Amino acid sequence: MKKFILSLGLAILCLTAMGQAKKPTLMVVPSDNWCKQNNYVQVYDNQGKTTTVPDYKVALQSDPDLQMAISKIEEMMVERGFPLKNLEAALKSLEGQSAEDAMLTGKDGSEVSESPIDKLKKTAKADIIIQLTYTVKSVGPKKQIDFILRGLDAYTDKAIANASGSGPQSFGTNIAIMLQEAVLSYLDQFNSQLMAHFEDLAANGREIILRIKVWDSFDDGLEREMGDDGTELSEVIEQWVSEHTVAGRFNTTDATENMMLFEQVRIPLYNEKGRAIDARAWANELKKYLKNTYQIESKIMMQGLGQAQLVIGGK
Repeated sequence: MKKFILSLGLAILCLTAMGQAKKPTLMVVPSDNWCKQNNYVQVYDNQGKTTTVPDYKVALQSDPDLQMAISKIEEMMVERGFPLKNLEAALKSLEGQSAEDAMLTGKDGSEVSESPIDKLKKTAKADIIIQLTYTVKSVGPKKQIDFILRGLDAYTDKAIANASGSGPQSFGTNIAIMLQEAVLSYLDQFNSQLMAHFEDLAANGREIILRIKVWDSFDDGLEREMGDDGTELSEVIEQWVSEHTVAGRFNTTDATENMMLFEQVRIPLYNEKGRAIDARAWANELKKYLKNTYQIESKIMMQGLGQAQLVIGGK
């Protein structure tokens, strides 16, 4: 009996710990495909190229069924302990911020611009974006809903969870109820995929991209010698990246006297104060290191949450 009680107590403790495990922050949005099919898109200039992206604001204002569908998915995720960032609230927060330049021009004429979606992600700072697609079809006098849920890493846009299916045929027309009935049997497996990805991030770090460039006025570029031993600036930067990534995980994809490209850079999820770290916050530490240690000024340019560009030699 004592052994049984002890085993039962340990099991309860394990279940409690699992329930209290930190979960990723989510944001539910209509999928790109759904927005295109319903003509909720906007066009913007991306470094001279015309790009089409979803127009979430118009979609939310124009389609009450969409609001009900998103609210129902949010409700189901909150019931399972996932923290959420609301799309509509994030859009309002974005509108309240001061206007940002559409693009920034570098020394060689290259430009760094953020799409409307990148800016939204930066404002919401969700770990995972859940894209929702749904279609209501008639089956005789009844209705049926088909759905697709797709979980994307907000920093890399990589798909990390998927679920799709059809709900039972019904005489009802309430989108929220139909969607709940359709999604319910798939949701636990979908959440397991989300958690597996988030646990991998916690163990191995969040993946970002870091680009290093130099201004024309910065003599010798990344080949500038930083000490009597002949160590070059590129080596100093690479050493810093190695020391500030999880288990030193990163790839130096390209390196010349004027640029460096680091990919698959794994940075910690949180700093020592428990605050989430994105590419800007992490790259800013490199910026401060170069200034405090070598009196080298630099400027950070961003593209979304997961890509940072540090231009060395001035602000």
